[in-house]
Amino acid sequence: MVAPKKRTAPPSKAGPVKKKAHIEVGVSTPTSKNKRAKPVVQHESESEEDDDNTEDDGGDFGNEDGDEDGAEVGENEPSTDSTKAIKNLNATRESHKARRALLEQRKAAKPHASLLADAKSAWTLARQKNAPKAERQKHIAALMDIIRGKVQDIVFKHDASRIVQTVVKRGDEQSRNEIAAELKGRYCELAQNKYSKFLVTKIARLCPAYRSIIILEFKGHIRRLLLHREASRVLADVYELHANAYERSLLVRDLYGRETALFSNHSEDKGRIRAGLTGVLEDLDSEKKRRVLAAVRESLDAIFNNSDKGTVRHAIVHRALWEYLSALNDFADEAESDKLRREMLEGCQDLLAEMVHTKDGSRAVREFLAQGTAKDRKQILKVLKPYIETMAKDDEAQLVLFTALDVTDDTKLLAKSVVGPITESATNLQETAAGRRALLYLLTPRAKRHFTPALIASLAETDSARERTSKKDAGTRAAEVRAAASPSLLAWVTRDGAAASRETAGSLVVLDVMLEADGGTQLSHHKTAAMETLLQPLAAPYPSEEPSMPHVVDLPHSARMYKKLLHGGHFNLTTKTLERAERFSAKTFAEAFVRIVGREPTLAIAGDGGAYLVATLLERLGDDSDEVVRNEVRGWFKGFNFEGRDSDAKSSQVLIERLRAL
Repeated sequence: MVAPKKRTAPPSKAGPVKKKAHIEVGVSTPTSKNKRAKPVVQHESESEEDDDNTEDDGGDFGNEDGDEDGAEVGENEPSTDSTKAIKNLNATRESHKARRALLEQRKAAKPHASLLADAKSAWTLARQKNAPKAERQKHIAALMDIIRGKVQDIVFKHDASRIVQTVVKRGDEQSRNEIAAELKGRYCELAQNKYSKFLVTKIARLCPAYRSIIILEFKGHIRRLLLHREASRVLADVYELHANAYERSLLVRDLYGRETALFSNHSEDKGRIRAGLTGVLEDLDSEKKRRVLAAVRESLDAIFNNSDKGTVRHAIVHRALWEYLSALNDFADEAESDKLRREMLEGCQDLLAEMVHTKDGSRAVREFLAQGTAKDRKQILKVLKPYIETMAKDDEAQLVLFTALDVTDDTKLLAKSVVGPITESATNLQETAAGRRALLYLLTPRAKRHFTPALIASLAETDSARERTSKKDAGTRAAEVRAAASPSLLAWVTRDGAAASRETAGSLVVLDVMLEADGGTQLSHHKTAAMETLLQPLAAPYPSEEPSMPHVVDLPHSARMYKKLLHGGHFNLTTKTLERAERFSAKTFAEAFVRIVGREPTLAIAGDGGAYLVATLLERLGDDSDEVVRNEVRGWFKGFNFEGRDSDAKSSQVLIERLRAL
């Protein structure tokens, strides 16, 4: 039997054509929008849908009944009898024709069939990305005339929902507000629909006048919406991106239980409502406080027990958790407070990594660390360990790591669970501002040179709890963490320090690693190797022959790093004094400079743009180096042509003075 030849599909049936990247021009949507915090835990099964492209991310709509206009399968069946083949072909064609007719009948029998047909024709023109703005607005207006008054009837269908989204996204303000007004009273239902949920987020973003209406319709249904797979993302977008502080407090208030909802004084001032759970508990007696806290815990337990819905990572949940923990700190009975906190930790312990990316979630996890026992901290770090590198790159999540370094007495556990993963990722971390802070915190925790006053104040919030729950002295703990981090960080400088020091931010990290890392007897060879790595680029011919790769002396940040290493510390602008690093020997670095860089490169640098650097070297050698080394360097400058330099240049004068002092 001869194998049948397959027919090449015509272009119309060859599958969807891949779209080219396009930059939108002239669309009346905002040029920038807020971004939600990105979780450190990413589930492979999740599909993060982009609501901006749902209404125009494909070709024509498919058949709603599941029928397909596929290839005519009987056409190519092999047969030795040509007459029989022709009959089979005709029968197949008639069958497909009958199926198409039946499909058209089904579509025509559905509600608003003619309206949707007209709307799709106008929508096809209105959604064209390259159409001029005036022409697009004309089609949008025509589309709006077709669907006006019928939006509520059609918006829950997948195809019609995309049509309405196009009007909201690309239409003018009047059209958007008209649709938003027509959907008033249905936003809670829309948020729970698989297709229309995107429309709610668009209206919240593009129709500011209707945001409060959407929020008020959500109010009273928050817990149910959070436990709904479709609606929870919509609620999170509204809460995190569009609601103000007062509106956020109203939404979180739903998680305080029915008693709070029923007996709240609706005439409360906004300041008290913004206070959240603290404002609710302010005037209640002990028994009522316990009931409200029990209601909050019940709401949180329901969310934590349904973690598959993806709700755990939303900021509104983190806010409720932090308010609950904060209220426990003000509880009169300390034993009961500790008991309730531990029970809450047991309920959400496995989910902590999904909370650390928001401000409130990070603060809640830090509270668990600060208030917990040694066993609690061990379990928390076990949960967080797979995500240490990602957390170190996140502005909020890294605060959890910093608190763990501040409160955990078991520094061997820290070395394995936190310090090791951070130092092993030094190459990647030094490329971002947050990552650099994570590296530097291992060596210089809360140093004002690297950490802002606001960040230091935030970290200090757990200090009072640390005094009660931690036994080890803070200075001792910091020294042990530094000792654990030093070998790996110095090894990183030895491996990648030369390349990192060519970057502005990288040079700052390399500098502090050299100054602050331990360099005792056991680590002296690590620091010596790192010094040699950093000095090798100085020995290269000066100036560089490649314009694209200038000599390190010609890079201001790199030259500044070498000068500070020769000084042996940082200059304090407040006290106007040089603060020498205790764990770095500038003398050793200067002598290594003489040995590795040598005479010719040093004179070449001194004769051009590196005069200040060489002057700093001479100053260091004159202070505390061996006489043999000083005599060697003096010999380098015999016959050096100072007249060839600009005698009025300050660098020339400084260099001459340092040489005379040597």
